[in-house]
Amino acid sequence: MSLINFKNFLVILLLAIELATMGCTTTSPRAVPPPYSLPPSPPPSAPSKPDTAVIPEEPKEPEDRLGPRAVASLQMTEQGRELIERNKVDDAIAVLERAVSLNPGNGQNYYYLAEAWLQKRNISQAGEFNSLAGTYLEGDKTWMVKVEEQKKRIMKPSRAPQ
Repeated sequence: MSLINFKNFLVILLLAIELATMGCTTTSPRAVPPPYSLPPSPPPSAPSKPDTAVIPEEPKEPEDRLGPRAVASLQMTEQGRELIERNKVDDAIAVLERAVSLNPGNGQNYYYLAEAWLQKRNISQAGEFNSLAGTYLEGDKTWMVKVEEQKKRIMKPSRAPQ
């Protein structure tokens, strides 16, 4: 078994173990909100006295509204992006796969995984992750532009499939 196949086998095995143990908790799973979604604003309330000013509450940072797994996933997403920029693609893939296991609903992880596999010239893997990125980032116009541009780079006829 080659080193790359062995690494892939280990990553898949670790993900399978993590997924299997995730169901062992006693708490019921919570729905993970999409990254950076804002809660609905309450209707404006009238002051109780005519001369009383209402001081608006400072908006919280997006990470303050997310659970610890989602926050950790976002931090790993950034770490993976930086690793890709430094051409440490294998390290980026490992970090981003862990980020996906923590928050599978974060489409940015799939986008950066597609980017990493594209750098490794593994077109089939890049295409799979690009498709997942499109699914999870569908409502975000800015990210969908990036996903579509990435898809065009993946589909270039000059690239040989792997």
